[in-house]
Amino acid sequence: MKKSWVVGLGLLTAVSLFAKVVVDYDHHANFGKYHTYSWIGVNVQEPLWKDRVTSAVDNQLMAKGWQRVPSGGDATVSAFGSTRVEQTYDTWYGGGWGGGWYHRGWWGVGGPGFATTTVDRTPIGTLHIDIFDGQTRQIIWHGDMSDTLSGKPEKNEQKLDKAVAEAFKKFPPEKG
Repeated sequence: MKKSWVVGLGLLTAVSLFAKVVVDYDHHANFGKYHTYSWIGVNVQEPLWKDRVTSAVDNQLMAKGWQRVPSGGDATVSAFGSTRVEQTYDTWYGGGWGGGWYHRGWWGVGGPGFATTTVDRTPIGTLHIDIFDGQTRQIIWHGDMSDTLSGKPEKNEQKLDKAVAEAFKKFPPEKG
């Protein structure tokens, strides 16, 4: 029983460490008519990440045959990135010999028990990418990705590239 609990916890932890990527698009848009794109802008909290986000998206769109133009593209692209901190609380109970909880508190042979609570703060990065029709200015594609961040910018840049690649994996969407 304990072994299956540990395996389950390990799987849950492994799943939570991977990027979450969600993509949606206008099912009526004809993506075959878009060949060029222009940037509206990139809004991120850290100035060094503006070029990294732009480059990651450019690489994916160019790999799909789209060409970047300074203005007036068939489509326009916008990106917004942010970070937040998620808090996780872990409480461990100890003390006493063979004691346990009951309806009025702690009991046990070795005296009262104790509890220790720790707070883990995990930074999470989120990136939203929107692609609009250049003429109508209506949104035609949206990608939303989030992942845990490390203290190493190089590692975070690799996560960014991987998440953006995952978002554009099935781009442009096929008309279905």
